[in-house]
Amino acid sequence: MVGWVIFGIATVAINYEVKYAMHHQGTGSVQTLGSLKVGQPAPDFTLQDLSGRPTTLSSYRGQKVVLIDFWALWCGPCRMAMPSVQDMAEKYKNHGFEVLSVNQGDPTDQVRAFIERKKYTFHVVLDTGQAVGNSYGVTAIPTVVIVDKKGVVRWLSVGYSENDDALASMVDKLTKE
Repeated sequence: MVGWVIFGIATVAINYEVKYAMHHQGTGSVQTLGSLKVGQPAPDFTLQDLSGRPTTLSSYRGQKVVLIDFWALWCGPCRMAMPSVQDMAEKYKNHGFEVLSVNQGDPTDQVRAFIERKKYTFHVVLDTGQAVGNSYGVTAIPTVVIVDKKGVVRWLSVGYSENDDALASMVDKLTKE
């Protein structure tokens, strides 16, 4: 019984933090996430993709806007957001845009099976020890970070929203810069 009460209190606290305390002007975005701030350079990282090849964020600098999507298989809202991420990846693939879908600690074979089953084509990388997620201040998922072509954080968002018009507008704007 005590465990259920603690679980309920924690759930309410997390929902409050994500849905109310962290949001900025009702847009779904936030201005800071841990030490990460909109307008500052994105921390560089290198992670392996599902083929075992290293992928480095800074390799896109000067060429592409990058949407970094932190997620996990157990996260229902993360899975609900993925079709929109796929749509954006397809829409902007020829416009200087890249998705780095950063899985937070799931086994590689399970991630690969999920991605293949859903026929997602965006770039999936594995943050097995969650070091990159920690460096980005990720405490809840899904978390989305948009990095412009200069390597600067332009958007931070925590949680899932069915209405991603503001995010799509930001991606559209940045790919035209």
